[in-house]
Amino acid sequence: MRVLLTDDHQLVRAGLRALLDTFGGVTVLAECGDGQEALVLTNKLQPDVLLLDLSLPGLNGIEVARRVPKLSPSTRVLVLSMHTSAEYVAQALRAGVAGYLVKDSAVEELKVALDSVSQGRTYLSPAISQTVVAGFLRITEETPAANPLDLLTSRQREILQLIAEGNGTRAIAERLDVSVKTVEAHRTQLMDRLDIHDVPSLVRLAVRHGLVPGEPVGP
Repeated sequence: MRVLLTDDHQLVRAGLRALLDTFGGVTVLAECGDGQEALVLTNKLQPDVLLLDLSLPGLNGIEVARRVPKLSPSTRVLVLSMHTSAEYVAQALRAGVAGYLVKDSAVEELKVALDSVSQGRTYLSPAISQTVVAGFLRITEETPAANPLDLLTSRQREILQLIAEGNGTRAIAERLDVSVKTVEAHRTQLMDRLDIHDVPSLVRLAVRHGLVPGEPVGP
């Protein structure tokens, strides 16, 4: 099993890599701490499994998971995250991940999850399974609210994340290697689609829907 490891904390990556090295039949091809780099390495290495954190700078894990199939159709994405809320789980599942494992899981559970997703099955941590079931029960009682992020294109979600992380227009343009006018156009379009026209409100929405980490905030 060929694994690509992505987490923005170097110590976490080191610990995970040491752990994976003890699993028979598992090879860690590479590791990285950035969403864009994860996509580059996925395209280059074509791993069997991408072990992916959700809270990544620049391009979050949800967006990475959405883009992986176009770059490496055979790669299965296994999320390893501290987040257990229904919002994060629902977004990950909609993005097409093959598994969702919480970071406080036992060592043995990581091995089971890797084996499951590599064999084409779906794996959810027990705590996540309860979250999913509770979500389905709520759906039977009320109409679920649409996720406003679904109104945006992939590039608009990426720019929204960068705005919420405190990047200015010029910095975003340099990071994405596009013109300032292009970033301004995307920013105007995403604000129109969301009907939000100030940065603080954009930040609150990004936090509320798990695009960037932070404490839940009101509208």
